[in-house]
Amino acid sequence: MIGKGVKSNIPRARYKNRRQQFKQRANERFKARINKPIPRSVVPSFFTLMNLFSGFLAIIQVFEGKLVLAAWFIVLAAFFDALDGFMARLTNGDSLFGIELDSISDIVSFGAAPGILIYAWVFPGTTNVALLLVAALPALCGAIRLARFNVEAKNEEGNSFFRGLPIPAQAMMLVAFFLTFVNRPEFFYFFKHGVNSIIIPIIILLSLLMVSTVPFDKVPRFNKTYMQQNRPLIFLFLFYMLAIIVLQEYGLMIVFTIFIARGLIVFAIRFWKDLMGDEQNNSEIQAME
Repeated sequence: MIGKGVKSNIPRARYKNRRQQFKQRANERFKARINKPIPRSVVPSFFTLMNLFSGFLAIIQVFEGKLVLAAWFIVLAAFFDALDGFMARLTNGDSLFGIELDSISDIVSFGAAPGILIYAWVFPGTTNVALLLVAALPALCGAIRLARFNVEAKNEEGNSFFRGLPIPAQAMMLVAFFLTFVNRPEFFYFFKHGVNSIIIPIIILLSLLMVSTVPFDKVPRFNKTYMQQNRPLIFLFLFYMLAIIVLQEYGLMIVFTIFIARGLIVFAIRFWKDLMGDEQNNSEIQAME
């Protein structure tokens, strides 16, 4: 009887041992996951998602007829977009995932949202295909701009310029124009088609600049080496920030007009130098012949 009792307790002892080993392994895995550091890309990705959420809210406000509030949500999206880039550089959290997520967010916040805002402001209820296409240009050209940036991102890490107008800058220019003139229709009474005579060329120009190769300044890196080597650019961006904070929509208009004009001037100077350089080389070749 005693032998049978001892024999019947062996499977239970084995079961308890296995159960204890399983619990121990599970606890070790749980502790390892808790102690595992948070990936660096999480912080910038959070701000990227806030950018996307702000763009979504902007579109909702357009549907509700609150166009001014929608415009400021697009500005808020740009603020989060700047923060995610700053945090990515600060934490060294750049990643392919972050680049793709940022592009998806940007096409909503700075492509679709501004286009819908402009449509609701100047083209409400239109069935004109040309006007619909104009309203869609920020999203269409913005998508091309972002796709090109993603392909070339690795090759442009050390470059101090963007190739083509960044899509947030395009959106900020449209939003600044809207906020400045939405309650001032008298400024456009002299034009045959009112505000459409101005806003349509602006949209076309900004969209073409996005898919162009015109160089535009990147946001400066606020580290000691970069600041020592690029003091004028640092002061210029500090002026941009101060102007936007103090003058709000007027500051946006001033800042992004200067930003775009500076890019066009740099492009014109480089084009002229290249052209003169080619002519000089051709003249030297002819002289040698």
